[in-house]
Amino acid sequence: MKERHISHMDLDSFFVSVERLQNSSFKGRPLIIGGMSDRGVVASCSYEARKFGVHSAMPMKQARMLCPDAIYIRGDSHLYSKYSQMVTEIIAESVPLYEKSSIDEFYIDLTGMDRFFGCWKMNQELKQKIEKETGLPISFGLSANKTVSKIATGVAKPAGQKFVEHGSEKRFLSPLSVKTIPGVGGETYKTLRQLGIQYIRTLQEIPKELIFKTLHKPGVEIWQKAHGIDDRPVIPFHERKSISTERTFESDTIDVVKLRNLLSAMAENLAFQLRKGHKLCACVTVKIRYSDFNTYSAQAKIPYTSADHTLIKRTLELFDKLFQRRQLIRLVGVRFSDLVSGGYQINLFEETEEMIHLYEAMDRIRLRYGDSAVKRANGMDAKTIGRFDNPFDGSAPVLLANRKA
Repeated sequence: MKERHISHMDLDSFFVSVERLQNSSFKGRPLIIGGMSDRGVVASCSYEARKFGVHSAMPMKQARMLCPDAIYIRGDSHLYSKYSQMVTEIIAESVPLYEKSSIDEFYIDLTGMDRFFGCWKMNQELKQKIEKETGLPISFGLSANKTVSKIATGVAKPAGQKFVEHGSEKRFLSPLSVKTIPGVGGETYKTLRQLGIQYIRTLQEIPKELIFKTLHKPGVEIWQKAHGIDDRPVIPFHERKSISTERTFESDTIDVVKLRNLLSAMAENLAFQLRKGHKLCACVTVKIRYSDFNTYSAQAKIPYTSADHTLIKRTLELFDKLFQRRQLIRLVGVRFSDLVSGGYQINLFEETEEMIHLYEAMDRIRLRYGDSAVKRANGMDAKTIGRFDNPFDGSAPVLLANRKA
């Protein structure tokens, strides 16, 4: 069987690096990006700030206490999206197969390329090209699979590179903390520490059955990762995947309040699907079809987000712009496109800690009791838009079923 060569590339302190390109006086100084109020949260911080204990998603009030002399800025998500696209284009034209796992992370399958260029040399040259053309520092790890390469990247940071040879995965992982294993969050780490497991070497020595009894299926996956076992493929990246939903009315309507409430509920539901699928979107499209079957649509580019209030606001703005004929409407639809993988932290520039906790609480209720278990008041009259277990399984675009109102 052919040996796999999987690379993981990660832009170092991406938001901070972009800001330093715009203002060279930020270099070498503690820099913290996020909401400016005490109730805001940290979106990103420089390595200089991390030395004081500051980290992403920390309340801004706490960050100010830990590092009062840092430079604090709100950040520019439009600018970050632009630089992310620049890096994506360089990678896309340089490698045979890649997966964009977030705004600043990429997996690259170089399997077989050692016959032509040498995977290590090819990765080094790609790193140099990205740094030269964008000015952004980037680190990479190269190994036989995604997990080991991602951990190797973390070891190599900042602006470094690490190659883990085939067969040496367990030896490389052994001295590292279990916190470095992808998927080990705060609660899982606490459970592992209660079992006396601090380093990966200890986890490697424990029977898989014991971990299964404690952490069940996720525990087995963590145990496999600790042994350097990961057969997940690099999934080809398609920039323009989308999710959408539309509603055809049994009776054509011109009730603007009803239409706006329905569109709000549709956007809210799709935003939840984005978060459930760990996705962000950068384009909103609204469609209306009049009683004479003439159909019109309008779209707007936005910074990557999965936040209800941002997506609902833009959806309603597009509807107000589009609905000019004051004629009976037969159908309305909403589509979110230009999707990339990413977590909610990408929206922290203007959000408060309370807002983030609210979304987390609502999503937990929906996951347990159904998509319509909790919704905004203006969407209460809208019937269920549709339910799906995971609209992001696979790489094909997702189109939600048409439903009658």
